[in-house]
Amino acid sequence: MEQALQVKEPCTYLTTNELSVRIKYDSRTIRDRLKDSVLLEGRHYIRPFGGRKTLYLWENIERDMYVQRRPDLFAIPLANGGALHG
Repeated sequence: MEQALQVKEPCTYLTTNELSVRIKYDSRTIRDRLKDSVLLEGRHYIRPFGGRKTLYLWENIERDMYVQRRPDLFAIPLANGGALHG
């Protein structure tokens, strides 16, 4: 007996072009700079059926856009115990 996959909440799937309209970034910027650095596979996008096409998960992207990054996560540690910011 097959069991249906239960989806927790509805999700909006967007192509790269559709996402670019929503977040006001060029499609190429999304593919070259945001994907796999800010937008992570499995969290912000999927590749359905193991193919090449990328579908972005709008609700996850929208939620994470409002999360403020902790500045110390991107600090470079120095030998004296300090940190370089920037």
